[in-house]
Amino acid sequence: MNNAVDAPNDEIDAGADAEIAACLDPDALTSFFLFAGAGSGKTRSLVAALTHVQAAWGAQLRQRGQSIAVITFTNAACDEIKRRVQFDPLFDVRTIHSFAWSLIEGLNTDIRAWLADYLRAEIADLHEKEAKGRAGKARDERIAKIAAYEARLAALHGIRKFIYSPTGANRTRDALSHAEVIKITAHFLSEKPRMRSIFVGRYPILLVDESQDTNAALVDAFFRVDSEHSGAFAMGLIGDMMQRIYADGKEDLGVDLPPTWRTPKKVMNHRCPSRIIELLNAVRSPTDQQTQRPRSDAIMGSVRLFILSAEHPDVGGVEAGIAQKMAQITGDNAWAVPMKVKTLTLEHKMAARRLGCFEVFSALYALDSQSLLQRTQSVALFFTDQVLPVLEAHQAEDRFGLMRLLKVHSPLMAPAALAANPGRGHLAQVKGAVDSLAGLLTDGQDLPLLVVLREVARSNLFEIPERLAAWATESDAEANVEEGQPERDAKTLARIEAIDELLAAPFSQITPLREYLEGRARFDTHQGVKGLEFERVMVVMDDFEAKGFSFKYGDLFGGKDEGKIVESTRRLFYVVASRAEKSLALVAYTKEPRRVRDFALRSGWLEDDEILVI
Repeated sequence: MNNAVDAPNDEIDAGADAEIAACLDPDALTSFFLFAGAGSGKTRSLVAALTHVQAAWGAQLRQRGQSIAVITFTNAACDEIKRRVQFDPLFDVRTIHSFAWSLIEGLNTDIRAWLADYLRAEIADLHEKEAKGRAGKARDERIAKIAAYEARLAALHGIRKFIYSPTGANRTRDALSHAEVIKITAHFLSEKPRMRSIFVGRYPILLVDESQDTNAALVDAFFRVDSEHSGAFAMGLIGDMMQRIYADGKEDLGVDLPPTWRTPKKVMNHRCPSRIIELLNAVRSPTDQQTQRPRSDAIMGSVRLFILSAEHPDVGGVEAGIAQKMAQITGDNAWAVPMKVKTLTLEHKMAARRLGCFEVFSALYALDSQSLLQRTQSVALFFTDQVLPVLEAHQAEDRFGLMRLLKVHSPLMAPAALAANPGRGHLAQVKGAVDSLAGLLTDGQDLPLLVVLREVARSNLFEIPERLAAWATESDAEANVEEGQPERDAKTLARIEAIDELLAAPFSQITPLREYLEGRARFDTHQGVKGLEFERVMVVMDDFEAKGFSFKYGDLFGGKDEGKIVESTRRLFYVVASRAEKSLALVAYTKEPRRVRDFALRSGWLEDDEILVI
């Protein structure tokens, strides 16, 4: 099928949707890989495919008790697709982890056997490394891991039912991690023929969005299902290998597909302006020959590269100045309004520093990064969802809102406490506790979190998280952290240090922390905006501040000519640059500004008047 024509035609990709519909004919099921670049309308094509199946043979599938499986990358994408198909139960739309768990939930004997083999292999590998390793922090971590794995192995026989929480909140011995759920599902589908047959009987069609970042082992297992059940099963992979930014994705996905597979393509970019699409085509040209075209009504848009010296002393100030400059260049005054510009940083701590909550975020991140970002960490929620909202309601004199919060969170307002202390006297005590807490932070005072914690503990206004209990009184907190444990391992010492740093931070950092964790801040990470779009985008590229090892913009901008890090950084740059709907500011911190400028010109990414060295 030839989509490459020169005449303006905003519906040129309709042929791709028609080809997908033909693949989903119940009498001729055919698997396919849809190439869909940035802004091409992947969700629209996915929903069009589901609508076709719904109309063509929905009734037949319902009679058989079958469903169409759809795997998406985020919960937000799940919700959007469900909404567009009017929440029809014919479609089982889930994230990859939720879908994998739905396949193995209840297979407790098989899961136990897999875990036993896995833990024994891990323990043996750690012992081998321990025999060769040296003393130090790495050795302490290996010893701690061995002890944890051995304890878990010993406890397996007593677990009757395994559980899993998509939020990662479960930490009990019967809980499976995200990675384990994926590994177990991939293994079972690959090694158990009966499970493959059951899978096809349940789901004659499987559609995988963002397939380039779907776990490689699981994708390989799906391919095995497809090869054994051709004609009775169709798999549709939707994605763009240029947007593969996670290491566990399948590197060669789309290469050497079975001869029966179809490969429709979408060439339109409905999101970005013409100038940004030109940049995107230039960025991906060394990787593949795929190009996109803008809509006939697309604006020209603007791109500027700002080159700054590495380790700039005032990143917040200089980036605010760049936003003002973009307002002048584009004639778009919204660039001068911080909340109307989405600023992308390489990692979360860079965003926290710019928001003014670096100390609090860093300490909570060190405690447990996953639960913090998923908003399930009890320590963070204590301050962001209990203490802060009560203080805000008190300051706003919102009596009804304050009482509602206290009824949910305060033990003083629990039914048992109210029954034991009837009358106005107890309510006066509750009011006194709130007033006392609020009084700590009046007249511009910004006290450490430790003072706030101890005031809450004194009044019993909220339950103290277990991890903070040892710090909640004036006694020697550190001495009581691991009472009865003669020797503390490296993990425990690191936790003590993190909590000390957290409680030394000022309470004023809790407000911007909550804003960031709830996704309401003007900042996000390069990896976190996959699938999103914003009118104005500022991309901050600072290897020195990020201190990462997976992505190196310095290498991409002329530092190295080849290598996996360069290619992975190129893909990440493509993803973030393609988020912009109107204009794009690229901010590069470097020790070699001339090299970065020369690379941008030599590669054909930018013109001379689009580059500003500050």
